[in-house]
Amino acid sequence: MTDWFARPVLHVTDVEASLRFYVDRLGFTSPWRFDEDGKTFVAQVDRQGCALILSSQWPAKVGKGLMFISLNVSPAIEPDSREGAVAALDALRAELEGKGVVVKDGSWGYRILVVDDPDGNQLFFNYPAEPASGENAGDKS
Repeated sequence: MTDWFARPVLHVTDVEASLRFYVDRLGFTSPWRFDEDGKTFVAQVDRQGCALILSSQWPAKVGKGLMFISLNVSPAIEPDSREGAVAALDALRAELEGKGVVVKDGSWGYRILVVDDPDGNQLFFNYPAEPASGENAGDKS
């Protein structure tokens, strides 16, 4: 069987500005980038198995991305994986807010954290099995 690996593309206005946000504020690394004539057009950011491509090549698509990111908590490390996942997301929230990132609460049938990048692309981090407030994530802009 062949394994698949996805690297979704988020469309951004300025790849350099987006790199600063994803690396400096969200804790990603950037393993590669495509530059031409001193301007960065495409770059990848990675964090803990999550890989995203940032691209400025399709201006009409800027800010329309929605990325759903699940934190996988190992049951071997956390006996109650639901509690472990909630604790991991609470720790992520504290980390991001400590770096000045605006983190909103949202819902998609369960609680999620919502982070908007500088272009309006949204990152959804889930709280597995947490009850929802009844509002959809898109309603909490």
